[in-house]
Amino acid sequence: MARGEGAEQYAASLLSVKPINTEIKTVKPKEQRNRLSVWSKLCYAIGGAPYQITGSALGFFLQIYLLDVAQLDPSHASIILFVGRAWDAITDPTVGFLVSRSRWTGIGRMMPWILFSTPFAVLTYFLIWYVPPFEQGKVVWYLIFYCLFQSMQTCFHVPYSALTMFISSDQKERDSATAYRMMVEVLGTVLGTAIQGQIVGGASNCPTEPEVIDSRNSTRINMSSVTLDETKQAYLIASGVICIIYVLCATILFLGVKEQKETGRKKSQPLTFRQGLWLVMSHEPYIKLVIGFLFTSLAFMLLEGNFALFITYALGHRKDFQNILLVIMLSGTLTIPLWQWFLTRFGKKTAVYFGMSWAVPFMILIISIESNLIISYLVAVAAGVSVAAAFLLPWSMLPDVVDDFKVRNPDIHGHEALFYSFYVFFIKFASGVSLGISTLSLKFAGYVTGACLQPEAVSLTLKVLVSPVPVVLIAVGLLILKTYPIDEERRQGNRKLLQEILDSETDSESETSALGSSV
Repeated sequence: MARGEGAEQYAASLLSVKPINTEIKTVKPKEQRNRLSVWSKLCYAIGGAPYQITGSALGFFLQIYLLDVAQLDPSHASIILFVGRAWDAITDPTVGFLVSRSRWTGIGRMMPWILFSTPFAVLTYFLIWYVPPFEQGKVVWYLIFYCLFQSMQTCFHVPYSALTMFISSDQKERDSATAYRMMVEVLGTVLGTAIQGQIVGGASNCPTEPEVIDSRNSTRINMSSVTLDETKQAYLIASGVICIIYVLCATILFLGVKEQKETGRKKSQPLTFRQGLWLVMSHEPYIKLVIGFLFTSLAFMLLEGNFALFITYALGHRKDFQNILLVIMLSGTLTIPLWQWFLTRFGKKTAVYFGMSWAVPFMILIISIESNLIISYLVAVAAGVSVAAAFLLPWSMLPDVVDDFKVRNPDIHGHEALFYSFYVFFIKFASGVSLGISTLSLKFAGYVTGACLQPEAVSLTLKVLVSPVPVVLIAVGLLILKTYPIDEERRQGNRKLLQEILDSETDSESETSALGSSV
């Protein structure tokens, strides 16, 4: 209101109405205005679980599913993974653009997107894990339903991410809600990994002792048709369970979170797509944050996408790969509160340096020593610590960039979703390229679909994909994040300025409402 036309004169005229002004301030203290209940934070956090549950299941298991269960050629699998992620990346800014132009409804501006996308996301997710009874159109089948699911998931997740800015106007409350969200999301990855891994894990008749198999003919020994059918059924059961959880989480989010309408502010005029792109790309802190986390996220996505194959074929822990993945996620879940305390105590940039670099020695260790199950579990525990930081920090720092933009562009409002959608766009597009290239590299290394053992070149390729390449990407990302300009002093300054603006606008609106009532 204070920034609308004629607001200054109108607010000045209200100064004479002192009795009303005093009454309003006593009834509605500033400290209680933006406080969120624990229940609201939990319901908000639970809404983030579907994205992580499905994401962890797809991230850890889709590649090995396409190669060993659907039995697609590695080159076809790489096309599905790349095109699916690239399509997903394109839909993010598109949905973000549409969300930014959405009108306020009775249930909010973000909630309708979340509500109506859920049933379609559930249906398409289930069909990804169904092996069709024909051979010729398999690639098209997976490509269509993978892309459709990514589109529906985007219609859920982009508004949900932007909802952070609309559950409270207090940055401290938003940071607290983000910590709740990160905890639940990491629990979601644990749940997704546990459901998918424990239901489908070990459904293979491949012998665990290497000497049982003739090394010359090892690549020709495939799973029996009975075991393959059972594995297909196990994947369907796992996807059905995840679909039920998806619907429950979306329902809790809808019933438990009230989206707050911006008070006293008018949205800017709708922007074209090009204007929206220029808006976010011209903000220097946003660019540096996105590029820095682009490299670090790529490192962990490469690790995630290839780790199941690495454990199975390079380390030889075929019967334990799902348990090792579960240990990584459990370790990440338990250390989320540690990183939340660390970033509060030492600052977010310091937390980035420590959190991202923590995993590097263990990435090097896992390929430097001879395969050992105990060492593999220890490395999994240590890797989970960095996974927690990789989950928490980007989403904790993005609201700081949006706040910084608001301080420097006080007349532009209502475009928060653009910042989140373009960030996700770059991350997903790059991850699609990396996953496509990594799967294609397995093709060149001689990967044989459905085989119990793979050639030595495949083992070497997997080692490169889970250690040297991620280590280099983390190093580059941290060098870029070193130039990120929003330190704790600037962040606190932005917080104070925004709170002052909000308080003045809310007070003006309260006084205006009170004057209208008295008249």
